[in-house]
Amino acid sequence: MIRVVLPAHLRTLGSVKGEVDLEVEGRVTIAAVLDALEARYPPLEGAIRDHVTLKRRPFIRFFVCQEDWSHEPPDTQLPVAVESGSEPFLIVGAIAGG
Repeated sequence: MIRVVLPAHLRTLGSVKGEVDLEVEGRVTIAAVLDALEARYPPLEGAIRDHVTLKRRPFIRFFVCQEDWSHEPPDTQLPVAVESGSEPFLIVGAIAGG
């Protein structure tokens, strides 16, 4: 089971309460987790990734095992700690400005 933690604005958009637990079939990749998340919470489709290109939206970041994975290719397999649910897949809303 994959644990996904969403920022407050995405939890509100998707009517999600707390942390999300997902089952992912096959290889557990960034794209597979996002596919499963969007399938379970359709209002999130297009909020994390562009509808057409499926590229990560600006100001959205992914963290895995306390490391920034935002620029990793979508087909990158996630570590066993995330696959087993001992570590969450974090989706974070980045802040810009000065």
